[in-house]
Amino acid sequence: MKNLSYLIGFVVMAGICFACSQPETYRETSGQLHTSYHIKYKYNKDLTPEIDEKLKLFYHIFNAFDSTSVISQVNRNEIREVTDDIFLKALRTAQQIAVYTEGAYDITCAPLINLWGFGYNNQDSVSPEHIDSVKAFIGFEKLQIEKKQIIKADPRMQLNCSSLADGTVCDMIADLFDSKGINHYMIEFGGEIAAKGINPKGSAWKIGINKPSDDKEGINQELECIVQYQPEQTQKTVRFGMATSGNYRNFYIKDGKRYAHTIDPKLGAPVQKDVLSATIIAPSGMIADACATACMVLGSQGAAQLKEKLPEIEYYLICTGDSIQEYRIVESDGFNRFKYNSAHISSGQAN
Repeated sequence: MKNLSYLIGFVVMAGICFACSQPETYRETSGQLHTSYHIKYKYNKDLTPEIDEKLKLFYHIFNAFDSTSVISQVNRNEIREVTDDIFLKALRTAQQIAVYTEGAYDITCAPLINLWGFGYNNQDSVSPEHIDSVKAFIGFEKLQIEKKQIIKADPRMQLNCSSLADGTVCDMIADLFDSKGINHYMIEFGGEIAAKGINPKGSAWKIGINKPSDDKEGINQELECIVQYQPEQTQKTVRFGMATSGNYRNFYIKDGKRYAHTIDPKLGAPVQKDVLSATIIAPSGMIADACATACMVLGSQGAAQLKEKLPEIEYYLICTGDSIQEYRIVESDGFNRFKYNSAHISSGQAN
């Protein structure tokens, strides 16, 4: 028995040493949930099972179409004390962005989104009376978070975290990689990004921002700008999040100009702002995602004011021009250090 114990111990130790001795290589995993995702990372083993667990946790927290999810239970007032730290962090971040934007960003506007309908299908039937009746129970100031207690001023209040959820799941997987000492990865979920280090080619991860066009099918992938995630001026490996909101391929025309479909939570109705698409770089995907949504409501001038309150973010805005065919770029001064100056990449794919 003693010899058998030694043998078992030897086999276990040999297995551990073999796993540790495996060379680090770039690995990839991708799939489709409510949107597609693509993940690349440099490590000595396949982490797909652990990544899948993070994705399951993400859906358990934020999927409003799952009656058992955390957000569904909160919306039905079935739980007031939330034990999930990720959900609480998302709510606190959302509330902080709401304060910075004076309510232009507001996750309590779920009933307002439902009123207007998907793609604003109900806009012809929405009256000022309808808007006023819904506005009575929306507003970030009506939601309080005390430790782990979620307190609503009105039980009819419902939350919608879709404006920062995809950025949050990027952070969740990035946190997993960071905990394992992984320094080179790119996580893309529904177009939102968390990235660190270098790609398999040995250079910084690069993400394209498409040129605006009338191509509603999305066939034209010509790039307006390429973001380089590891700025040349940065000597150490830094993690960044990036998110883009708005769809300049899905717009309406008024007075000879293009406008994106954007609802202002304070007004309770769509607004005409000059931003067609907002790309934000931030220390986390969660913050980038929320701020990109906020900039669609704030407009280019409001984006500059948000930057003053959140100096750690950088923005790149595609805005309306003097005619349907024209557009202009408005960017923060610090965004320039992330720009990769090359005319040779013509695809919007991450690499």
